[in-house]
Amino acid sequence: MNEMSQDGLVSEALNEGVLTLTLGRAPAHPLSRAMIGALHDALGRAGQDDAVRVVVIHGPGRIFCAGHDLKEIARHRADADEGRAFVEDLFEACSAMMLEVTRLPKPVIAMIEGIATAAGLQLVAACDLAYAAPEASFCLPGVQNGGFCTTPAVAVSRAIGRKAVMEMALTGAAYDADWALAAGLINRIVPADALPGVVGELARTLAARNPGPVGLGKQTLYRHLDLSLEEAYALAMPVMVDHFMDPGRRHLDWKV
Repeated sequence: MNEMSQDGLVSEALNEGVLTLTLGRAPAHPLSRAMIGALHDALGRAGQDDAVRVVVIHGPGRIFCAGHDLKEIARHRADADEGRAFVEDLFEACSAMMLEVTRLPKPVIAMIEGIATAAGLQLVAACDLAYAAPEASFCLPGVQNGGFCTTPAVAVSRAIGRKAVMEMALTGAAYDADWALAAGLINRIVPADALPGVVGELARTLAARNPGPVGLGKQTLYRHLDLSLEEAYALAMPVMVDHFMDPGRRHLDWKV
């Protein structure tokens, strides 16, 4: 499957169970309202397609994703409500799309070559795994524009510690790949020329896993992170039992 969404916003390529979603509108790949819709639609279809086992999100080039399309928002300042209705719809749609990334019952990997900023960083943080080139950088720049990256910080704060995300949000500074790795924002730093191969190999390995337990396990892990230790075990235990009763797992027991 090789498809391009309307207006070339998101291209889709399926190979060996790995669906690669490549953001369009280079070089910045901004999350316009249409881009958010196209990405959400592609993720929704991936969740329902048994042929898709893993999703890779890629913003190629020097900018992985520059966040929301500020020019699009500025155009709506001329609206009667100064753009409030548009901005409310934009952020509701963006939050729903980010939730789709996290709730998708399949692993989602971000592949980052360049800058991930604001909602672009939110997208990286929402993914289950993130692999970046040494040249990548990460930023929550809202304060530099008179605002604050409040919704991006929701995803980022669930990937890194409180003081690290507060530093990013309060300074608006850009942080390099080494900092991101130490903070837990990304999994590994990989040379740019090797990045597609490393991510591709990992994605194909994950695609070969038993999809039922992987999907349920991912969803359960995210759910129990916000629970007490006792509640987390109570939630995880019956799911673990289901893993062992899963038909795709049971036949492996005979090989032990």
